[in-house]
Amino acid sequence: IFKFLGAISVDLGKDRIRPYLLTILTPLYRELNSNYAEQDPTLKNLSQEIIELLKKLIGLEAFSLAFSSVQKQANQKRAVRKKQRALQTVANPDIAARRKLKRHKNKAETRKRKIESLRPMHKAKRHRSHALKDLAMVE
Repeated sequence: IFKFLGAISVDLGKDRIRPYLLTILTPLYRELNSNYAEQDPTLKNLSQEIIELLKKLIGLEAFSLAFSSVQKQANQKRAVRKKQRALQTVANPDIAARRKLKRHKNKAETRKRKIESLRPMHKAKRHRSHALKDLAMVE
């Protein structure tokens, strides 16, 4: 997709690319700003190359305005999501409690996996499944 965006940018040229600039920059910015653990470095490099190509193609000033607009949109979306999550915690405390329990359980499992990988001889205690107990409602 990134290669396609770069090719389209070059093909359209300086004047015809301006209406599509925000659409092209959005996925590039998302890839540059992502901090996933399993991120592909080739994608990050490719997006950086395409951004440099766009800078040369349309000029630094126009690029800076468009890029700052994309940054602003991303930050606004992030803030809205954070606010909705906080409101959901207040509005639906039972859902929030379930999410918190799930997060803590995943954290414990991750810790156990990490211990097992660091010390193969040591076996971390695993939660035994009690089928009837797990079916009971947690109060």
